[in-house]
Amino acid sequence: MLAMHNPGMTIRPSTGLGAVACGHPITAQAAADVLREGGNAFDAVIAAQFAACVVEPVLTSLAGGGFLLAHAVNQPPVVYDFFAQTPKVRSNDAPMPVPIEANFGNATQEFHVGLSAVATPGTVKGIFAIHDDLGSLPMSRLVEPAVHAARAGVEVNAFQAYIFDVVNPIYRLTQETARVYAETHKDSHLKQPLLADTLDALTREGEQLFYHGELGTRIVRLCQEGGGHLTTDDLASYQVQRRDPLALDYRGAAILTNPPPSSGGTLIGFALKLLNEINLTSVEYGSLAHLELLFDVMQLTNAARVDGLGRSEEGVLDAKLLASYRDHIANRQRSYRGTTHISVVDGQGNIAAMTLSNGEGCGHLVPDSGIMLNNMLGEEDINPAGLDRWQPGERMTSMMAPTLIKIGEHRRVALGSGGSNRIRTTILQVISNLLDFSMGPAATVGAPRLYYERDILSIEPGFADPVIAELGDRAATLDTWSAKNLFFGGVHLVEHSEHGFAAVGDERRGGIGVVV
Repeated sequence: MLAMHNPGMTIRPSTGLGAVACGHPITAQAAADVLREGGNAFDAVIAAQFAACVVEPVLTSLAGGGFLLAHAVNQPPVVYDFFAQTPKVRSNDAPMPVPIEANFGNATQEFHVGLSAVATPGTVKGIFAIHDDLGSLPMSRLVEPAVHAARAGVEVNAFQAYIFDVVNPIYRLTQETARVYAETHKDSHLKQPLLADTLDALTREGEQLFYHGELGTRIVRLCQEGGGHLTTDDLASYQVQRRDPLALDYRGAAILTNPPPSSGGTLIGFALKLLNEINLTSVEYGSLAHLELLFDVMQLTNAARVDGLGRSEEGVLDAKLLASYRDHIANRQRSYRGTTHISVVDGQGNIAAMTLSNGEGCGHLVPDSGIMLNNMLGEEDINPAGLDRWQPGERMTSMMAPTLIKIGEHRRVALGSGGSNRIRTTILQVISNLLDFSMGPAATVGAPRLYYERDILSIEPGFADPVIAELGDRAATLDTWSAKNLFFGGVHLVEHSEHGFAAVGDERRGGIGVVV
């Protein structure tokens, strides 16, 4: 059994090989060991992704999707979009997804699960595409930590136990899932031998096993027999999309993030354009003036999201970008799901930011595989006209926004966040902390956050009570939290500068940072 370290810390050895920040110590260890063995940042992020599927199963899976923003030395930056795709045909026999309620403490959220909530997964294809383009070590080496963790088992830490509890009904939906995840309380032993076998088989047979082989056959059979939409054609035709990142300028720093059709990067760009027009040099961090600016920007960005960044906003964002966003977003699904993030930089200057999601999982495991299928079709937020109204055969758009920042000639930062539709406001606040208030990496990630939507102002502890009270008068509901929480995202950040490496994992999501 693998032991676990205390999450939320930044570890700083000094061999100068690189840094990783992510949501679990074993995920971080997988990446760090690859860096120590001479692998590059992309080898490390692949190893971390495989490990995360084992030790962060509520947040990511081989049957989910995600994005990598990669900048290899002497190559242009590229976004790998391996997010979920809607099925090509809507089955008339499929039942509606099953509603369950997730309880975060101060807030609840309804999710919908079952096989009719499953979209075409992209993770496996994405990982193999990244490895083909950018990897240097054999895939068999990169999957080793995940196989070992799945076969030997891991101790469930406090954060993983908490999120298992939040979505408990999903992981008790079927007898098989209830059996695999029977013990998910703190310090329990989670062992997944079938998932270990599947990971091992993937390294021998490649992506074909998932999209054209026996594993794909099991996925399709399960969905067709259980009321899902996925077909053989959905898996066989899935393609990874390589895109140019969305390039932004903020306070003289060059920012790269996720472009359309995903909405997160565009909305972050919209908010940064608003802040960029304001001189914050005389504004004190945490003051009423500071929080009112954030409140106003969030309010305007919410309005822009609802109307698709309409023509009235063209003075804030480039007209061509707005036209591209409107074209991509029309009639498409937006996804605001459970997520995890991995940031890696190596000593050669390669840098990677990868954000991953399985939704919350649909409650069904692919037979004899240990793989939880996603529930990307199962949330009302992305289907306001109804859960049976998604458009067939389209890449789903997401709030996920892996981001790279270049500050001056020698300082580069990779970051990203989980947190559903809070991702955009979380990353906005972290970028502002970094560039407007010159916070160091740990302070940037650890600073308290606020979130405003649907006339509810949610705010973490750490701001002055009189400021919170006065700001709260501007919202119909003031929702004050007693502690930092994963509701406000989880930014995992690495930095490389002339001073060396830094890595910070967000304590809100059990994060850890390691420098090697």
